Amino acid sequence: MTLPDLSPLWLTLQLAAVTAVVLLILGTPLAWWLSQTRSRVKPVVEAITALPLVLPPTVLGFYLLIIMSPRSPIGAFWVDVTGNTLTFSFTGLVIASALYSLPFTVQPLQAAFEGLGRAPFELAATLRAGALDRFFSITVPMAGRGFLTAAVLTFAHTVGEFGVVLMVGGNIPGQTKVISIAIYEQVETINYADAHVLSAIMLGFAFVVLLFVYTLNRRYPIRVG
Repeated sequence: MTLPDLSPLWLTLQLAAVTAVVLLILGTPLAWWLSQTRSRVKPVVEAITALPLVLPPTVLGFYLLIIMSPRSPIGAFWVDVTGNTLTFSFTGLVIASALYSLPFTVQPLQAAFEGLGRAPFELAATLRAGALDRFFSITVPMAGRGFLTAAVLTFAHTVGEFGVVLMVGGNIPGQTKVISIAIYEQVETINYADAHVLSAIMLGFAFVVLLFVYTLNRRYPIRVG
């Protein structure tokens, strides 16, 4: 048996890695703010952040397709600056994936930050440590498990995307054809042999990721204090 074209797998891994890095950079400040604030708008921000968990991917993909279209202000601006469209491009996939995977980054980080308590920061403040110093010297090391969980879940969730990437990126080999789209294409053409191979890869990957996360949570539970 010959192996199917694995280029969609490598494109998927690239997309997942870029998305995880982008969301760790952008999601960390948001998660920190949510863990510390007592603002009345906190529930609203949490609800917006969690929307991708309950919203059908095609709905999110549809609105992103409209927003990133060359006919929209954002899409037209991007075309003027880069000469390329956001839709049906790898950049568009990264933006769509970042929005769709946002809760998988923010929620684990928020839980980790809330689990640290205030005592370490109050002690550091008495030693005249600045806010950034306290964050990078205390928060980041102590919340390391939260960062790892967020990175793994974000990466894995991006690998498994279908509806959003199909709406925004379509099926362009080498540019937007990720593994979930490739499996769908193989099934449509009744090429079940290749579909089995690609699906088995996804199944094994998902199991390993979940096993890692659950093992990590059992060995290193969050301690509040």
